[in-house]
Amino acid sequence: MKATLIYGERDIRFDVVPEPSLQAETDAIVRVAAACVCGSDLWPYRGIAPTAEPHRIGHEFVGIVEAVGSAVANVAMGDFVIAPFYFCDNTCINCRNGVSTSCLNGGWWGSDDRDGHFVDGAQGERVRVPLADGTLVATPEVPDAALIPHLLTLADVMGTGHHAAVSAGVAEGSTVAVVGDGAVGLCAVLAAHRLGASRIVAMSRHVARQTIAREFGATDIVEGRGDDGVAKVKELFDGIGADFALECVGTKESMDQAIRSVRPGGMVGYVGVPAGGPELPIRTLFNTNVGVRGGVAPVRGYVDELLPEVLTGAIRPGRVFDLELPLSDVAQAYAAMDERRATKVLLRP
Repeated sequence: MKATLIYGERDIRFDVVPEPSLQAETDAIVRVAAACVCGSDLWPYRGIAPTAEPHRIGHEFVGIVEAVGSAVANVAMGDFVIAPFYFCDNTCINCRNGVSTSCLNGGWWGSDDRDGHFVDGAQGERVRVPLADGTLVATPEVPDAALIPHLLTLADVMGTGHHAAVSAGVAEGSTVAVVGDGAVGLCAVLAAHRLGASRIVAMSRHVARQTIAREFGATDIVEGRGDDGVAKVKELFDGIGADFALECVGTKESMDQAIRSVRPGGMVGYVGVPAGGPELPIRTLFNTNVGVRGGVAPVRGYVDELLPEVLTGAIRPGRVFDLELPLSDVAQAYAAMDERRATKVLLRP
């Protein structure tokens, strides 16, 4: 089969790789129906996270089950399934505590599992899924092509935006500032709206992304950055800031902006993959009673809550995909996102 490998900075190739096969009775093989490029994939693409040797990449996919091990009970051949951006058993103590990203038996696409068997990256034609019963979520039926982008967001960005809002404590009547207008930031706007926030500020300089943010529930747009952006947010909320800020980028500047945009006693929910040295100013947090909570999003635990609303059309997070390409053009997909010509790129084999 063919799959995506990263060879180094801005060097993405669609190469021939070994076909996956069942390695354990708890495995499944999934034929990818759609995958995508994540903003966090751009860190190695840009060389911020160095690539020591060529390796598989990609962590978001949905598809059709083609084979299952003898111990798999929750999914069957022919099922359409959603795969979170990691695999997990969904039964260990960490999974039961709601932190399936810290599964005692889990791991990451494009790396070895706990038994030393390689697990495919998501940007390929097929993927071996360890711990299939805990990892995969089957939809009631095979969806039509138009629904697939919305389902694909449950693999990562919708669940991650939701995690930012939940971590911050967004509730009915809350005021929220969202830092970051990529796919996760836009989904955080949608998540805050879904949880009942009364006013939501999308911090964005891009007209197309502002349009999506408005569709997702943003009531205000702030284009400023740094001191100017913080001042504008505070002006909107009695001069003191929003109840909550959702940090969806992962840089020092975005974390600083989020922390300074909330009122005293407010909370920052952060989900941006750290890059560029984000730091916490403990004295500032201490003096203002501002809290910070978040991290890598345990999206597997959110699928059951969000999936019914995607299926009914109550939420349409797939709107974040503004470019679709064949999987074979994956290098173009990375370039489009790197150059901010696309918010998020959908890849279909």
